[in-house]
Amino acid sequence: MRSLEQLLEGKRPLVSVGPDDSVFSALSLLAEYDIGALVVLERGRLVGIFSERDYARKIILKGKASKDTPVRAIMSDKVSCVTLDQTVPQCMALMTDKRVRHLPVLDGHGQAIGIVSIGDLVKETISDQRFTIEQLVTYIQN
Repeated sequence: MRSLEQLLEGKRPLVSVGPDDSVFSALSLLAEYDIGALVVLERGRLVGIFSERDYARKIILKGKASKDTPVRAIMSDKVSCVTLDQTVPQCMALMTDKRVRHLPVLDGHGQAIGIVSIGDLVKETISDQRFTIEQLVTYIQN
């Protein structure tokens, strides 16, 4: 199974938003990059995460205007994070335990360097299982 570092190499660079940016601008970034969450950085430091779920539950359902609301007002500020030394199964367990769909990945200095989604982890798990099955089939047939 590939490491988190290898998973991040195959993804686009980290996309972020500032806490004082409007929710509308954050949504525009989600749409532009076809992603489900953004890290929220203030002076380079991770202060939260903004997701489609935040928008749906804290803007639409409460009748707020996305152009007038800062990301800070609706972002999740209790962020579960991982580091490059954690494994895909560890990340999946954390997501399950914390009921989140995205995990920012931090480097050795605590700086956000990427984000992994549940989709990334499931795709990697399936790929790894497929490889194992192919190896077993080859072994059995020979």
